[in-house]
Amino acid sequence: MGLFGRINKPIGRHTESGNGLMIRPPVMDDFLAWEVLRTTSRAFLTPWEPTWPMDDLTRNAFRRRYFNDADPDFLHPYFIFSQPSGQLLGGISFGHVRRGVAQSAMMGYWMGQPYAGKGIMTKAVPLALRQAFGPLGFRRIEAACVPRNLASIKVLENNGFIREGFARQYLCIAGHWEDHLTFARLKSDPELSLSPLRDE
Repeated sequence: MGLFGRINKPIGRHTESGNGLMIRPPVMDDFLAWEVLRTTSRAFLTPWEPTWPMDDLTRNAFRRRYFNDADPDFLHPYFIFSQPSGQLLGGISFGHVRRGVAQSAMMGYWMGQPYAGKGIMTKAVPLALRQAFGPLGFRRIEAACVPRNLASIKVLENNGFIREGFARQYLCIAGHWEDHLTFARLKSDPELSLSPLRDE
């Protein structure tokens, strides 16, 4: 396995519910709802994400992004749904996985524009962390955001992430190398309530 090797067999990912939300791993039948939400939210999302490939909203791109049979520990994605309507709202994923002596991953998330600013992501993160610190077996979850993304900072701080540093030109976002604030949360940190007192 080496110092930071990954697990090469499928890991159980499950559904979590609470706060009027449900998260679960994506399936191919989610493609149409995902395509519509990402298309209508494109102008809202692109300032905060890496440059979208030309084929980003195709079925093949959806399959490449969320299903990696060759490396099942490469990415652990979840979609966020409203309960009881079943409406797709956004997504959370755990990537940049390091096993071995680290047992850590990087958390990323996105919210469809119609549902942004309503505190939904703040309420979805505890559900995702149940998976991260449970079946996925991580002990440390990291996250990063550009300093001007105040909504993302609030999501992380409201969910007990500790600001650990400032990374210069950390990621290429929308075609520009951006500085990022870095955060982390440990499995040993106090357990999160499923009813956050503050919204994003």
